[in-house]
Amino acid sequence: MPVIQKKHPMPTQEPAVRARNFQEVALGYTKEIALSEAARCLNCRNQPCVQGCPVNINIPAFIGLVKQGDFEGAYRVISQASSLPAVCGRVCPQETQCESKCTLGVRFEPVGIGRLERFVADWHNENAADTVEKPAQNGHRVAVVGSGPSGLTCAGDLAKKGYQVTVYEALHTAGGVLVYGIPEFRLPKAIVAREVETLKALGVQIETNVIIGKTLTVDELLEDGFEAVFIGSGAGLPNFMGIPGEALKGVYSANEFLTRSNLMKAYLPDPQTPIMKGGSVAVVGGGNVAMDAARTALRLGAKKVYIVYRRSMEELPARREEVEHAEKEGIEFRLLCNPLEILGYQNPENPRDERNGFVTGMRCIRMELGEPDASGRRRPVPIEGSEFMLDVDTVIMAIGTSPNPLIKSTTEGLEVNRRGGIIVDEAGLTSRRGVYAGGDAVTGAATVISAMGAGKVAARAIDEALRGA
Repeated sequence: MPVIQKKHPMPTQEPAVRARNFQEVALGYTKEIALSEAARCLNCRNQPCVQGCPVNINIPAFIGLVKQGDFEGAYRVISQASSLPAVCGRVCPQETQCESKCTLGVRFEPVGIGRLERFVADWHNENAADTVEKPAQNGHRVAVVGSGPSGLTCAGDLAKKGYQVTVYEALHTAGGVLVYGIPEFRLPKAIVAREVETLKALGVQIETNVIIGKTLTVDELLEDGFEAVFIGSGAGLPNFMGIPGEALKGVYSANEFLTRSNLMKAYLPDPQTPIMKGGSVAVVGGGNVAMDAARTALRLGAKKVYIVYRRSMEELPARREEVEHAEKEGIEFRLLCNPLEILGYQNPENPRDERNGFVTGMRCIRMELGEPDASGRRRPVPIEGSEFMLDVDTVIMAIGTSPNPLIKSTTEGLEVNRRGGIIVDEAGLTSRRGVYAGGDAVTGAATVISAMGAGKVAARAIDEALRGA
C-alpha cells in the first residue's frame, strides 16, 4: 500500500464561529483518522523522532500500539516519559522537534506525532478509569516552587519514585503558565486540572497562594526539613519597549492581559475584571504569546486586531499553525513595522475628563531587513520618513518576559546571569547546595516541552543525590 504523503488535517471549528467563542479551536482526530495517521509511521530502527523529543517519549512504540487499536497501551507508553500528555499534544511545537526528525518527512510530510499524542491522551481521559497507584514513600522530602510545566514534571517524576513532594504555587490555581498564559481555546483549563489531579493521586501536595520569596523563602523551606528544592517559577516579569506612552491606560503586558482573561474570567458576559469590549487592538510581537493575546482580544469583542512585528513573515517565531489560525480569524498582520510612541487623550481644560490618559493611537515606522544580527536573523532597520499612525485604543506588549528577581533577592548565594536567569549546571543544580532550577526561570521564556525536559533532568539529579546521601 502506498504511503499517504500528507498528514491528516486537524479538524477545527469554522473561523467565523470560533473567532467569537472560547471553545477549543482544534477538535482532535477521530479514531478512524488516528488509525490512518498512525499507519503512516515507518517504525524506523534508529528512532530519530525520539531524539527530537525533549522528554524522550518512545514515539514509535506508542504509535505502533495506536496502529493495533491499543490506545490505552499507547497512553501508558507516553506516560512513562511525560506527566502531561494531553497538554503536550496540544501546545508543544512538534514541527520543530520530534516531527522535524521524522524520516518520512524527508520526502513527504512527517507523521502527525503531536496530533496522535493528543488523540491518545483524550481517549484515555474519556474512556479509561483512573487507576493511579500511589508508590510507597521513601522517606525523602522535596519542595517544588511553581506549578508550571517544569515544576509539575519534576514533582511527578519524583512522586513516582516515592518522594514526598510539596508544590508551592503563587496564584490561586495550579498549572502556572498552562492556566494563566495559554487561552482556553488552545488548552482547556479542564485538561490541565485533570493532569494536576493525576499528580495529586500520586501523592503530590499542592499549596496555592504561597509566594516563595514573600510568604516563605527557599532558605526557610530547607530549614523546614526539605532535603532539596526545585525552582520552576517561570519567567513572569514582562518586558516593555521603553517608548513614550507605555504607562497609559489601555496598555497591557501580554502576561497581565492573558492572566486577567484566563484566571479572573474577563471573558464572561459581565466580568468583575473587565479588560475591553470593542475597539481596536495592537499586539506588539510575533511569538506564540502574541498570537494568543491577539486571538483572545478578538474573542473579547475587539472590532479590529493588528499584529505589529518588526520583521517579515519568514522571521515570525510563532508556530505556523497559530499564525494560520489567526489569519483565518481575521487578524491583520502589520509586518516590518515598529512602534515609536503610544499616544493618549488629554484635555488640559478639564482634568476630570474621563477620557484623559487613555490610548488613542500608536505612532509606528516601517522597517526593512538589513544584515544578520547575533541571532542569525536579518536586523530590522527603520525606513526614514515612513512613519504612520495606527488607530487603536488598546496596546498589548508581547515582546517576551524575564525571570522574576524575587526568589534571587531572597535566597542567599543564588547566582543569576545578566538576564536574571538562574545559573545551573547540566543536572539543574544551582550555586546553592540542594537547590535546583529549570524551565523559564533558567532560560527565560521558552516552550512547555523544554521546561518539562528541564524538570525531568532535575528530578533525576535530585533522586541520585538524595539516594546517595
